[in-house]
Amino acid sequence: MKNALVIGASRGIGLEFTRQLLKGGWSVYATARSSSDVKSLEALNATGIQLDVTNPSSVAGLGWTLDGLRIDLAIFVAGIYGANAGAKEVPSTLEFDAVMHTNVLGAMQLIPLIAPMLEESGGKFIFISSLMGSIAATQSSFGWVYRTSKAALNMAVKSASTDYPGAVFASMNPGWVQTQMGGSNAPTSVYESVSKMLGVIESLSLRDTGSFQSYDSREMNW
Repeated sequence: MKNALVIGASRGIGLEFTRQLLKGGWSVYATARSSSDVKSLEALNATGIQLDVTNPSSVAGLGWTLDGLRIDLAIFVAGIYGANAGAKEVPSTLEFDAVMHTNVLGAMQLIPLIAPMLEESGGKFIFISSLMGSIAATQSSFGWVYRTSKAALNMAVKSASTDYPGAVFASMNPGWVQTQMGGSNAPTSVYESVSKMLGVIESLSLRDTGSFQSYDSREMNW
């Protein structure tokens, strides 16, 4: 049985990844910040792990939990949006720090911990990004703190891929999805997005490492 690690699995895309991977026969280790969410994940037959990706001590604790475990797939889903303001408004330091610490520093703290495990297994490290993180596709500034965080995440993924050549690294655009963040008017259901992303992930090989992929099987422009 293959082992998957879903980072940020309490709701939305992370929770759906957990459900679909379990249904597909994977052993899933799923993280959440609160103990109640961990218990909910365990009720699905996942191994729940309490983790705050912004807390170095919590990240170190994850290392002890995973020590000696073979990881075949890791998916970094943890992320927050922040305010919807654009470039005509100055973001508060509190807002900027919260978004960047979760979306970027969280991933950067986990990469040196998890990537060596994935190299040992020839596994894949997938990071949920966004179309809003594509500089080439940018046509407005709304949500500019979030946009900046996802562009920074993409750079972290691309950079890290050069240091861990034995694992596949990829950023992934999930589409506009019906989640708490995406809202009910989004055109894509969580089930459809995750199902299609799993198909793309399955198709990735080492020649795709350091790429920016989309749930609909397109390679994204940075």
